Amino acid sequence: MMLRSIAVAAAGLAALLGAADSVRADAVSDFYKGKTVTIIVSTGGGSYVAIARTIADHMRNHIPGNPTIISKAMPGAGHVKATNFMYNSAPKDGTYIASVGNTIPQHQVVSGKGARYDAAKFNWLGSTGISNLMAVAFHTAGVKSVADVKKKEIIAGGTGAGSGTVLYPTILNNMIGTKFKIVIGYRSASSIDLAMERGEVHARNGYSYGSFDRAHPTWIKEGKAYFLYQVGLDPSMGPKGVPLMVDLAQNDEQREILRLFSRTVALGRPYLAPPGLPSDRLAALRAAFSATMKDAKFVADMKKRHLDLFPQDWKQVTENVVAMINAPKDLVAKAKVVMQRKGTVDCKVFSDPKNCRSKKKRKKKK
Repeated sequence: MMLRSIAVAAAGLAALLGAADSVRADAVSDFYKGKTVTIIVSTGGGSYVAIARTIADHMRNHIPGNPTIISKAMPGAGHVKATNFMYNSAPKDGTYIASVGNTIPQHQVVSGKGARYDAAKFNWLGSTGISNLMAVAFHTAGVKSVADVKKKEIIAGGTGAGSGTVLYPTILNNMIGTKFKIVIGYRSASSIDLAMERGEVHARNGYSYGSFDRAHPTWIKEGKAYFLYQVGLDPSMGPKGVPLMVDLAQNDEQREILRLFSRTVALGRPYLAPPGLPSDRLAALRAAFSATMKDAKFVADMKKRHLDLFPQDWKQVTENVVAMINAPKDLVAKAKVVMQRKGTVDCKVFSDPKNCRSKKKRKKKK
């Protein structure tokens, strides 16, 4: 009799919990029905925008209530403008999500310029992943390798201080003596490609291998461009024979610093929601993002458009973000040094002065 009573009670509890889940699902559906969800994209073009549009086409089918989804570009300050907007100004009701640069968590830790956000407090949804990031030099530059760029100055186009277009060449200039002359101010990374073709600049850094293959499938074969190095921790995620940035290190200290900067690639193309979302809507968005990554029609569209797809769930992304935010202070201090531009680097922080090539400008004696 007692066992039967326990069984009946358990069944009743399960029914109540099921009913509660149903109520929550209905509440989410009721909220999103007839609504518009906006995906803010932190660049003005390129793969970020293309992927966001593809997600917008499919993710609505996995959100209760099937809201309309649109994407809106918000370029500026190397992804920082859009990130600040999502943290401080975007509605915190589940109607705004964003695709931001994978350098955003690291930018907060090692630079912080213009950052008005805490990456650890965002509600991360997941990532579409990314292939390794390339440094591409146009044939008019007259260089074919990093060794060549140590001997000859070439002009590299850049968007903003927090972007890979500026970050990676700056680091290599300071650490191993490359001669990238960085020109900042391009509206989007894709506009740097046009600048290369026009002869305004010679190179673009931080170019995903998948995006390059989609945009310029014949450049390498026709000898119009050369890969100088690639950023990532797995060489299989890029072209064979191109050195990883970490492989350019001349000692263990340099290697650890370059490894820290290479971790951003592991984030791929991350998506987030603002802090402070209602828990049921956040759960629905995370579930919808995950379901979209597995949606056969979405996968087919990504493949058709030659877009990278190496999905990560929100837990993986969050763990990676937290790891970067909590990087050892001594390592961060050294990373901050090699990020400095315009010959203002103080090499005293390094155990070996050779780990930093830039010198402070000395005032001329009158």
